[in-house]
Amino acid sequence: MTAYDAIVLAGGAAKRLGGADKPGLRVGGRALLDRVLAACSDAGTTVVVGGRRPTVRAVTWAREEPRGGGPLAALGAGVRHTGAEHLLVLSADLPFLGTETVGSLLAAADRGDTEGAVCTDGDGRDQPLVAVYRAEPLRRELALLAAEHGGLAGLPLRLLTRELRLSRVAADPLASFDCDTWEDIASARARIREHGSVLDEWITAVKNELAIELDVDTAVLLDLARDAAHGVARPAAPLTTFLVGYAAAKASSDGGGAEAVAEAARKAAALALRWADETGTP
Repeated sequence: MTAYDAIVLAGGAAKRLGGADKPGLRVGGRALLDRVLAACSDAGTTVVVGGRRPTVRAVTWAREEPRGGGPLAALGAGVRHTGAEHLLVLSADLPFLGTETVGSLLAAADRGDTEGAVCTDGDGRDQPLVAVYRAEPLRRELALLAAEHGGLAGLPLRLLTRELRLSRVAADPLASFDCDTWEDIASARARIREHGSVLDEWITAVKNELAIELDVDTAVLLDLARDAAHGVARPAAPLTTFLVGYAAAKASSDGGGAEAVAEAARKAAALALRWADETGTP
């Protein structure tokens, strides 16, 4: 994948949310900002422009001048901390942004003589805060706008994007869904709970909460829980998976990693099946 730095804009007054701390609002058990940071975890440098707060991974913090000066002022503050040729620019309120969209934007921005790539929503509208820009033309246009207007504060984003040659990427319609109102927050929360990947969302939230980076095969653990519940007793399912996790943690201290989980689950599943055979349970 193309090397890039990321700039996440996490300021703003959130007036339509009654002044709530929007980047810290949780959707699917995770702060909106953390969800966005997960989508660009392979960035070389990640700059968050906004108030400092605990985050799921280390970032560089910056603030726009003046505070509350708008997205162009925030972008100008963030750019100063980057060095990559490609800059991913995101708002901090994108609960459904995924790595696939980031990859599509990077690929599009790396083609031909384009100066960047911007995501378009379901209605074909450009989303300049779900975009990748080439650093040199972005810095050039920011400098020109600052010189022309005496600064970047209060200027609309369209003044920037209309001067750049941008490719359009029609990504997943949800990729650019942002949360500006409480209705948007409620819709995002409901959609995650109704979505087919709710278990993946839950496991990711738990791992973030417990500071666990280990990737696990959810299907293996679900199969184990089923075997323990059916072959032994229903309460055996959660207790067995807990013990598997404990055993895997011990093995991981020796460098076992995800393989330790799979091996512990395999042994426990085999035991559950042997137990079932002894009691005549089909």
